[in-house]
Amino acid sequence: MLKDLNFMAVLAAKDINRAKDFYRDKLGMEPSESLEEDSLMYRGANGTSFLIYQTENAGTAKNTQMGWETDNLERDMEELRGRGVTFEEYDFPGLKTENGVASSDWGKAAWFLDSEGNILNISQRA
Repeated sequence: MLKDLNFMAVLAAKDINRAKDFYRDKLGMEPSESLEEDSLMYRGANGTSFLIYQTENAGTAKNTQMGWETDNLERDMEELRGRGVTFEEYDFPGLKTENGVASSDWGKAAWFLDSEGNILNISQRA
């Protein structure tokens, strides 16, 4: 049943206004609506969406919380860097980045943090 429904990511923010500024200024996104006083909904392509809500738990997860898929990773990274986004460098078993990019048989990907410490990802399939 759930496979036929739209789904969305949910991200935490310690400061909802700071998060709103980050998503607008760094990622070029505007909220489509505010569901409650301390939450914002963003809509993307093909019924995708994500919600940001204010909570003290923001930034505590150590895993990727949301990602975008692109057809040109280098182009999008260049634009994001121009907006002030800094890409993370990793050197773990099974994951090593060079200039912010990890490559493997499945494709390539890059990670960055939002203003609230959430780990976000942009990837391109091979």
